[in-house]
Amino acid sequence: MSMENYVNIGSIVATFGVKGEMVLKHHLGQSADLTGIPALFIETSMGKFMPYFILSAKEKSDEEMLVGLEGVESPEKAKSLLRKKVWLKEEDVKKTASTAAPISLLGFMIYDKKKLLGKVLEVIEQPLQILLRIEIESKEVLVPINESTLVSIDHKGEKIFVNLPDGLLDIYLT
Repeated sequence: MSMENYVNIGSIVATFGVKGEMVLKHHLGQSADLTGIPALFIETSMGKFMPYFILSAKEKSDEEMLVGLEGVESPEKAKSLLRKKVWLKEEDVKKTASTAAPISLLGFMIYDKKKLLGKVLEVIEQPLQILLRIEIESKEVLVPINESTLVSIDHKGEKIFVNLPDGLLDIYLT
């Protein structure tokens, strides 16, 4: 299974109760909802995903959700999935993520001074800024999004407008 069309949304951080429910710590934002999403993909080993069908999912906090998965009906089975990364298909992330969550920027086109740079392939959250991974001329480029670089976001048109410092892109492209 290729990782290209999958997005890491968080990880299993705890077990809950006696029926095998687990606490999923996620980056989907406030009021994230898995309704209509058939399965989560749990990374069982590096780059290998196992689909688990969702039996229940309820919000615990802005960053945590209680999930019940088919085939995980005991605390022992749930413990075997602790600290495992959880992935969703890219199109499912768009359906579930809050528009205020940085992960919702996946797939947006990013522009610097009105010049198209590329499509957001990954969102990396850091304490003081967000990095958007794009590709320019087959090279990976990390675009910082913070109060000094972000001009605006057009959620409807899926566009991000930035004003990058002179020379920043040259670091990647020379």
